[in-house]
Amino acid sequence: MRGTLVFSGTSCPALTGKICENLGMAPAEADLSQFSNGETSVRILTSVRDKDVFVVQSGSPTINDTIMELLIMISACKGGSANKITAVLPYFPYSRQSKKKSHRGAITARMLANLLHVAGVKHVITVDLHASQMQGFFKCPVDNLHAEPLIARWIRMNIPNWKEAVVVSKNPGGTKRVTSLADALKLNFGLVTTDRKRAPNMSASMIMHQLDGWDNTPTYVNGVRRSRAISEDRDSDGNTSARSSHVPGESQGSPRRSNPPAVRTNSLTRSPYTRAYTPSQTSPIEELKDEEDNVDEAQVFNDERAKEVTQGRLVQGHVVADDFQSPAQSDGGADGSQSYNGDEDPMAMSHASSFFAPEPHALGGSGDAGGSSDEEDEKLRDPKIEHMITLVGNVKDRPVLIVDDMIDKAGSWIAAAETVVKRGKAKKVYCMATHGVFGADCLEQMQACDCIDQIIVTNSFPIPDRRAKNASKLVILDLSYLLSEAIRRNHYGESISPLFQHMAD
Repeated sequence: MRGTLVFSGTSCPALTGKICENLGMAPAEADLSQFSNGETSVRILTSVRDKDVFVVQSGSPTINDTIMELLIMISACKGGSANKITAVLPYFPYSRQSKKKSHRGAITARMLANLLHVAGVKHVITVDLHASQMQGFFKCPVDNLHAEPLIARWIRMNIPNWKEAVVVSKNPGGTKRVTSLADALKLNFGLVTTDRKRAPNMSASMIMHQLDGWDNTPTYVNGVRRSRAISEDRDSDGNTSARSSHVPGESQGSPRRSNPPAVRTNSLTRSPYTRAYTPSQTSPIEELKDEEDNVDEAQVFNDERAKEVTQGRLVQGHVVADDFQSPAQSDGGADGSQSYNGDEDPMAMSHASSFFAPEPHALGGSGDAGGSSDEEDEKLRDPKIEHMITLVGNVKDRPVLIVDDMIDKAGSWIAAAETVVKRGKAKKVYCMATHGVFGADCLEQMQACDCIDQIIVTNSFPIPDRRAKNASKLVILDLSYLLSEAIRRNHYGESISPLFQHMAD
C-alpha cells in the first residue's frame, strides 16, 4: 500500500511479518535497543513524513519495557512529521486493571490510554478488550476487533458433532462472551460458579432454624399480648382458640422455645369466605388428592430442569469426592469458618460467623469490582479454604467449550474442566481464549490435566516456540489476516463492519 509504513516492536516480530506479507509489503526499518542501564533506545531508519504509520506491539513477559518502547516509537514518528499514527495492539496491556479494586487503587488502563494520547496516537486497533467499556478511556477512535468469528470457524471445522456442544463460562463475568458465541453457533450454554464453602454449623438452614419465630412481632388483642404466628382452632360456636409461641432467651443469648397456656378470645370475627368444618364433611386433604388424580399426566410438573444444576466440592483447585475430609474443617481464622462442637451454643458462635458479617466487597460493597484472576487462583489453591463449585447446564455426553478472553492462570480452567467431566459427565473439553498469556507454568499444568483435551488460543500474545512444541494440546490460530485487513480498511477509509461477521466454511 502506497504511503503506508508498518513498524514492528520487539514483542511480536513474527506476527508483524505475517501482517506485512498479507499486505504485500515489508516491515519498515527501525533500530530498537537498550542501554546498559535498561533505558530503551529507538531510531527510525526510514522517512515517515506525511505517511500513514502503523506500529504493531503486543504484550510480552517484559510488559513495561514493551510499553515504553511503543510510546517512544510513536513519539519518534510524531517528531518525524507522520501524517497519522495508529497503534496496533493485539493484546492491550493492563486491560485487567480497568477499574478500581480498592479505595486507593489505580485505573491503570485509563492511564495507559492517556499516555498513548500524549505520545501522539490518532487511532487504536486492538482485539478483544477485557472490558469493552475501556474504549471510553481513549480520546481517539478505537477499533475493538473480535476473534469470535475465527474461533467459531475453527469449531465448525475441527470438532466432531459440534452442534451438540455446550459453551460454558468458567465464571459469571464471562457470560456475555459465552452467550455471544453460543448464539452465533446456535448452541446451548452453561455456567460454572465458585463460592467459598462455610463450615457445616454456619449454614443458613441451621441458623434460621435457631432463629425460627424471632420475626413474629408481638401484637395486642383486647389487652392480651399475642404473637404474629397464631394457630387458630374454631369450634361450632364460632369461638377461636389462639396459641402464641413465646421465645425467651437464656443467659448465653440462645433462644429457648416454650408454649404457654392458650388464650381464648371471642374478639376475632369469622371471615365470610371461610367454611366451618364438621366431621361429616370430606377432609380438604382428601379433596386435593381426588383433584390430583384427575389431572392429566402431561400437566404434572417434574424436577427435570432442577437436575441441570450440579454441585461439587473444590479443595486446592481440584474437584474431590463428597466424602473427602476437608483439611480446614477445624481450622478457623483466615477463611472465617469455625469448627462446630455439639456441646457449644450455636447462637453464641454465630456472632463470629461470616453469616452475620459478610465478606466486604471492594469499594465498600460494590460487587462489580471483584478480584483479578490471579487473586481468584490463589484463593482456589489455598489449602485452608474449601470451595463449592456449581455447574448450571446439561453437559452429559456432550463436548464442552470453556470460553474466556484470556488464559493466564490454570486454576480456574482446571477446576471448570474437572467439574464438567467428573460431575457433569462431559465427553470432551476444549479450553478457548483469544489471548494465551500463560503465566508461570500455566500451559504445563493445563497440558498435564487429563480433563482438558485441547487448548485453543490466538497468536495475539507471543508464545515461545519451545513451550508451544512441548504442549501437544495447544492450538494457535492466526490473527494476521484479521489485523492486516483492519489496517488496509483503516488506510483506505473503508468500513470494518465485515470483520465482525462470521466467515463461511
